[in-house]
Amino acid sequence: MKKRKNLEESVHIGNIIGNVLKTCRNDFDENLAQVWGLWDGAVGDGIAKNARPEAFKGKLLLVNVTSSTWMHQLQFLKKDIIKQINHALGKELVEEIKFKIGPI
Repeated sequence: MKKRKNLEESVHIGNIIGNVLKTCRNDFDENLAQVWGLWDGAVGDGIAKNARPEAFKGKLLLVNVTSSTWMHQLQFLKKDIIKQINHALGKELVEEIKFKIGPI
C-alpha cells in the first residue's frame, strides 16, 4: 500500500463533496453541494463540528446535529445562520432550517 508523500495535499471535504454526491446520488442537488462547500466558513468551527447540512426540500435546509442540546441552541441561532448562508451564497436560497439529530 502506497503512503501519501505530502500531507499538505489534503483537501477539505467541502471542496470535493459535489463530486462525491454526483457519484452517490441520482438526485444530486447542486444547491446542497454549494452549502456544503461554504458551511464551515458561514457558521464557524463550533457549529460546524456539531451540525452538517443533509438535504434540501424546496427552500428548507435539513441539518443534522450531534445532540438535542445542539438542536436547542441552534434554534436560537437559526435566523442568523440563514442570513450567513444566503450571504455566502450571494442569493436567497434558504428560507427555513430544520434541525434533527443525525450523523455528522
